[in-house]
Amino acid sequence: MSDSALRAWQVVLERIETDLREGRLSPGERLTPERELAAQLGVGRSSVREAIRVLEVLGVVRTATGSGPSSGAMIVTTPRGGLAAFLRLQVAASGFPLGDVVRTRIVLECDVAETLAGADADLTEIRGILDAMDAAALDRDEFLALDARFHQALAEASGNAVISAMMAGLRSSIESYTRAGAAMLEDWDETSRRLRAEHRGIVQAVADGDAAAARDRVHAHIAGYSAQVADALRRRGAGVDAA
Repeated sequence: MSDSALRAWQVVLERIETDLREGRLSPGERLTPERELAAQLGVGRSSVREAIRVLEVLGVVRTATGSGPSSGAMIVTTPRGGLAAFLRLQVAASGFPLGDVVRTRIVLECDVAETLAGADADLTEIRGILDAMDAAALDRDEFLALDARFHQALAEASGNAVISAMMAGLRSSIESYTRAGAAMLEDWDETSRRLRAEHRGIVQAVADGDAAAARDRVHAHIAGYSAQVADALRRRGAGVDAA
């Protein structure tokens, strides 16, 4: 997946924000249908769906399934700085030091795991993502796209709109280092198996109501992968120097 494709859903968000700011969209009106909006902006329909997910997290739209007049995404409120702040975070995140992004992820996602373990959270979507990640034909980019969705879905399930928005705002930065790191790892098959097992362990701890285990497993999962990537970078650097 190209770098431009990774940012396609941001193009959709920026278009909707502009339409809201300039009065072309207002509460009570429906967004342009998914297929039409994708064609207008030259992006995939999956990018439109991802942008709408973010808008739901921010409380800007409400969606309804079906094919009738009440289906699709409807604007329910004009964002009071939330969407603009989210977009500013997206831009800023591209320049954040990797270590800061990783530490922020750990703080946010450990809190999410602890919260979910203490609540009767609906894990149906999250388990569905894990099942999709088990598909034998999944390539590395597809796996990482589902990985990003898994972590975002956990944040959304917590019900904390601020954490959900912050995670979404950091998403491009997170995807950049996870994707770059995966490309450098010598045994991706083994790494992906480990990551799948860690995901299952996190969800099991949440389902068991074990907040301490859920928190510890999230911390180990994020810190472990980032350390693996950092080690691969160091070894690659040493190899270049030696050559």
